[in-house]
Amino acid sequence: MESSRALASSPLHKIPISWKERNRRTSFSLATPKQLRTSCFYKRSADKELTRGVGLGCNGSDESSNFARILKNAAIGLAAAAAVSVSGCDSSALAESLTVAFPASRDIEVNRVQKTLVETWGLIRETFIDPTFNHQDWDSKLEQTMVEMFPLKSADAAYGKISGMLATLGDPFTRIISPKEYQSFRIGNDGNLQGVGMFINTEPASGRLVVLSCIEGSPADRAGILEGDEIVEINGESVAGLSGEVAAQKLRGSVGTTVIVKLVSQLGNDKNGPSQREVRIPREVIRLSPLSSTIIFHQLNDGHMSKTGYVRLSAFSQTAASEMENAIKEMENQGVQSYILDLRNNPGGLMKAGLDVAQIWLDGDGTLVNTVDRNGDMLPINMVQSHALTHDPLVVLVNEGSASASEILAGALHDNGRAILVGHKTFGKGKIQSVTELDDGSALFITVAKYLSPALHEIDKVGITPDIQCTPDALNSVAPFQSKDKTKTSSLEMDSCIMVAEHALEVQQSNGAAS
Repeated sequence: MESSRALASSPLHKIPISWKERNRRTSFSLATPKQLRTSCFYKRSADKELTRGVGLGCNGSDESSNFARILKNAAIGLAAAAAVSVSGCDSSALAESLTVAFPASRDIEVNRVQKTLVETWGLIRETFIDPTFNHQDWDSKLEQTMVEMFPLKSADAAYGKISGMLATLGDPFTRIISPKEYQSFRIGNDGNLQGVGMFINTEPASGRLVVLSCIEGSPADRAGILEGDEIVEINGESVAGLSGEVAAQKLRGSVGTTVIVKLVSQLGNDKNGPSQREVRIPREVIRLSPLSSTIIFHQLNDGHMSKTGYVRLSAFSQTAASEMENAIKEMENQGVQSYILDLRNNPGGLMKAGLDVAQIWLDGDGTLVNTVDRNGDMLPINMVQSHALTHDPLVVLVNEGSASASEILAGALHDNGRAILVGHKTFGKGKIQSVTELDDGSALFITVAKYLSPALHEIDKVGITPDIQCTPDALNSVAPFQSKDKTKTSSLEMDSCIMVAEHALEVQQSNGAAS
């Protein structure tokens, strides 16, 4: 069905939007809704390449097929999008064709952004999780924004109008970023960047730009920057109002250059409260390996020594699953008897990577995660004949910094009876964003669904409560341990949550508990 909406008097530009024609960049389709929904399956590819193939297959309706296409572009958190293949989901649904007419700006740059506005509006109209668009007339919002954009003289101002339109949706995760920001977002596909080696994020509630963690041995780590430090200035300019992506771009630069960062530290201060300091940090080539591991030797109550494989995963990048697989195989060859998977302060990343990692630890065809679309229909994503690399007891460490893909993985392992959770309640980000590159090179992030754990536990704004909290009482009867890797011994010995995890593993082993 063809429709047209004129926004002002001539001259007009007309842009036909046929969603079928967009399949070269996205796999969304605007199809007639159907209520029937069954399930999707998820299969981890057997190949050993760093970039794994992922299959999402659907059984049932055209609508479930449409939702699989939405999930194809889904990425969670601050990580690069990965290629995902869709199989067995051919849809015969008819796509709607829509023509939008609007007054063409005489400014070339603004005119280009006008087209991006229409493209953005159409994708939101098609896929945004809230079909009421925060209880507003989305068609009228396009008219209003186009009229406001028409007299502008710069592309930056025009992009601001798009951001303003998206802000009315009431979802901080639905946003547009510029072409330059999108290039920064995609850094990490090859595992390298030039910068200072620091993970940062803007707190949604306070707007503070905080340090999540520093890559071990990186310039930021050597400068003594700590988790929780707040960044207030970069090269003498305030970061107030900047997104995490923009701030990260300012921290990056050519090898050999430096960046000056002003920090507010909450730790190690006197009675006068938080302290400010400025550090000059050199930029270097940073190897973005999301995983580190070691073997912890723990003395059991009977005097014997046990080996526990400790794996810390800092982000869900394209290489996360392959690096995890290699680490587990190596530790299995060394006779490890139990494992600790540390997801603390892991803000997420690729949904694909989280599902891949889950299947390294799980057998069978159980549910990994449940997704809920804009119509409230639930779609479970199940494994297909998964084979775990190890069946040794497993504890997963989580805290308030564990978000998105971390919560998907923790929920999958816990609800399938594979792992005990130790630590503190997780962040509670239970929404899935699609990432679509637009015609002008910018990118649109859209919240397209929310997810529930396999046991149907709500995660968004709730988080996951671990089985065992890291409290002083939990440390009773916990024996000390040591690591063969002397560079990691001191920090592990001082980590109360790891000590609690070791005790939980010892109880499992003494009880002969299978996991």
